[in-house]
Amino acid sequence: MSWLQLRLVVPAPRVEAAEEALFALGAVSVTLLDAGDTPIHEPDPGQTPLWPVSMVQALFESGSERAGLLQSLESAGLIDSPDAVDFSTLADQDWERVWMDRFQPMRFGRDLWICPSHMTPEPDWPVVIRLDPGLAFGTGTHPTTALCLEWVDGQEFPGSVVIDYGCGSGVLAIAAALKGAARVIAIDHDPQALEATGANARANGVDDRLEILAPEDTPQVQADVLLANILAAPLVTLAPRLTDLVCPGGWLVMSGMLAEQESTVAACYETAFEDFEHYRREDWAAVACRRRA
Repeated sequence: MSWLQLRLVVPAPRVEAAEEALFALGAVSVTLLDAGDTPIHEPDPGQTPLWPVSMVQALFESGSERAGLLQSLESAGLIDSPDAVDFSTLADQDWERVWMDRFQPMRFGRDLWICPSHMTPEPDWPVVIRLDPGLAFGTGTHPTTALCLEWVDGQEFPGSVVIDYGCGSGVLAIAAALKGAARVIAIDHDPQALEATGANARANGVDDRLEILAPEDTPQVQADVLLANILAAPLVTLAPRLTDLVCPGGWLVMSGMLAEQESTVAACYETAFEDFEHYRREDWAAVACRRRA
């Protein structure tokens, strides 16, 4: 079986109308892509901003009539001429097999591995996180997650209290637990992230040491290590809160910021923290610092 793929470029104010029209015409899926190389790095929490110009990509069953689709899109005012639409044929695939082939084990630092559930870890991999891609952010593929995982790999956590603030998939919390942390508190405002963290913690056998909470339920505790792989704006806004959650002599590890935002974020913590360590990968940065005694 094959699919008819339709693509057209739409300005932001017309995207919703384009989606509605395409679904009404029988599209089985509609995907939005950046059409103008204008990445959105840091939306506000709860916001889903659109690019100024989007590439709208729709899939139809292979028997769909192109002429009819073009006429309907023109009648809806979404295109001025047939040349505005690009058609192509997309061969059907075993999409699960494609995903499995693409998501392979990844190594972070010396000992830490992320291994998808469809593969068997090698016996000599010291620390293995079983994790599959999901709705919640954080499988190690993004540079900010990788930087945090590499930092975690270089530490020892026996008996420690660790907070993963903005836990996403829970990958950092699980890594800390697998490395011996006695108590790990995973915090996120997104219910899907909390659900994903719980499922991943159970899959890795560390759910008995994880507390999975919304920010407003954070207990009165100071952590030996606080991991905050979020974004620059909340790192700045939450500076007093995050500082209070780190015990004297404890470590704060921050990421999710662009390299150009690193100095601004670090400046918010210079009064309370010392021993700053800076890490970069591609356009992204991470900062680790120790709270003053």
